[in-house]
Amino acid sequence: MAAVAAARAGAARAGFRRMFSVSAFAPPPPPTARPAAEPCNNLFVSGLNKRTTSDGLREAFSKFGQVTDARVITDRISGYSRGFGFVRYATVEEAGEGIKGMDGKFLDGWVIFAEYAKQREAQQPPQSAGTESSGYQYPS
Repeated sequence: MAAVAAARAGAARAGFRRMFSVSAFAPPPPPTARPAAEPCNNLFVSGLNKRTTSDGLREAFSKFGQVTDARVITDRISGYSRGFGFVRYATVEEAGEGIKGMDGKFLDGWVIFAEYAKQREAQQPPQSAGTESSGYQYPS
């Protein structure tokens, strides 16, 4: 009887240990670095203050070369910055200088980040009416 009780106690301890030991759960792999965009004359600028304007962005980046276009992407309703924008330089060399000069610097009290803009992927054309996956078909 004592042997049976000892066996049960041992099994209970083993189960208890198994419950609190390392499980089969594996943490997700560490994030991989995003592939860097190819050098081009268009920069993506993130971390912008909500009150930053396109003119302010142009003025800040014009110290490093000829800016042909500067645009802060704004919210449709409020009109405030969405926190990012684009700056286009005349040459790729000037764009590189703009990154060196403004990446990690303050603009309107916020630290901004500048990098080469990635080319937009080709978008699929919208599906025609009546072929949507919702199950509804619209009369033509």
